[in-house]
Amino acid sequence: MRAASSRGCQVTAQSETHFEHGAGDGGDVRGGSTGPAPTVPDSRGAGGLEDELLLASLLDGMDAALCAFDAEGVVTHWNREAERILGWTRQEAIGRRGLAGWAVRAADAEDVQARLLGALTAPGRQVHEFALLRKDGGRVLVRTQSSGVRGADGGPIGVYCAFSEARTQIDLERSIALSEALFEDASWGVVLVDADLRPAVANAHAARALRVGRTSMLGRPLGELVGEGVEELESALQHVLAEGPAQGPAELWVTLRKDPDRADRGSLGGGAGGGAGGGDARRCWRSGFLRLVSPMAEEAPVPLGVAWFFQDVTDTRRAEQDAARFRFRGNQLHRAARAAAECEDPMEAAAVHLDFALAGFADHALLDLAAGDSPVRLIRTAEAPAPGTAATGVPVCYPREHPALQAYERCGPVRTSVGGAAVSGWARARKWPEGTVHGLCVVLRSRGRSLGVLTFLRGPSRRAFDRSDVTCAEAVADRVAAAVDLARVLA
Repeated sequence: MRAASSRGCQVTAQSETHFEHGAGDGGDVRGGSTGPAPTVPDSRGAGGLEDELLLASLLDGMDAALCAFDAEGVVTHWNREAERILGWTRQEAIGRRGLAGWAVRAADAEDVQARLLGALTAPGRQVHEFALLRKDGGRVLVRTQSSGVRGADGGPIGVYCAFSEARTQIDLERSIALSEALFEDASWGVVLVDADLRPAVANAHAARALRVGRTSMLGRPLGELVGEGVEELESALQHVLAEGPAQGPAELWVTLRKDPDRADRGSLGGGAGGGAGGGDARRCWRSGFLRLVSPMAEEAPVPLGVAWFFQDVTDTRRAEQDAARFRFRGNQLHRAARAAAECEDPMEAAAVHLDFALAGFADHALLDLAAGDSPVRLIRTAEAPAPGTAATGVPVCYPREHPALQAYERCGPVRTSVGGAAVSGWARARKWPEGTVHGLCVVLRSRGRSLGVLTFLRGPSRRAFDRSDVTCAEAVADRVAAAVDLARVLA
């Protein structure tokens, strides 16, 4: 017992030297007087003092409250965070025996003391929750982690106890749990991007959306994962790093790389119904961005990166686009029919249908009517936009494998494309206007006969024709064929 008491005095004496005579009144309120803590002369020299000052700085800089007891239960350490939570100063706390009567209610003191000093002999850390008293008389629920301290001989010499308000601890645990849930169970993609715009952490959903392994994408430039649209994505990330998050989510259309492990292979096709990789390679991601800064930073913190949340809304957006396109084309067909009904000349009505069909659909429309049965000759009869001179009625010298002749012979639509970029001589060889890169030819049918071919042309600023475009073109061709057939009957 004497040896244990001696060790307790030594720890207390060291605490006195460390905290510059912080024993306070040295008494224990309601718990009996223990007298002032003993002190010993400091013979450790300048090096020892520097170590004590360093230890004091470390303890006072901790985010958690910390107190320590010797083997007799006398308080030997009390940092600033403990002062902030409970209101008891270091001078008032150090040197008291236990917490009874000042930091713990007398009714709870025995249980709290047993829990704290139980760490002297228990292995590892002990975690407890109990209520402490503030200096103003209020109570605060704290969560503690206590651990025994052993001397050179392996015997217990004291207990260190770190504690924080249970509310703060629960908030921290909630934050950690939220992070874990986002990166494991979230139904949307989550990617943490560092200040160099490289993925630092990603969840499984994001890895599936980017078609790459969850760990293999980390630390790589976004340009190796995303083809078209990477500039917009990086611009959004840079804006958030510099200015903070935007007002609302953004919708980004991106095209994924064919093989993220080989960025030099280029990207998949960029539009529906065209491109090397298939129409589903272009995705629409509804994205939100949050700037991340360290909670430990003070003024003008340097951003740690950006949290990028995204959800694939491609199917929804494409359905909306298709519905809007369908409504617009239906309205155009209705307006064209009403306008054509006012034309006395059936061929003028056919030209009206061509003019209305161009809006939002194509850049040029060519009407070639058939003359003769075998071999068939196609005569240019009308164009839209209308040329400066009237159609001459001269047969068009189409090569044998021309799409218009193929459509006439097959009695079905023919689509052709050069790939989205103008190629010198490609349009000229097909007798089409310069700059044409996409063509669609549909046959004119009326009363069981083929009357000619209607051709729609698009430039490089438009996508290639798809099946929905073929349906619209055939609807226009039906109306044009009816007008042409009526003109021939009246001739």
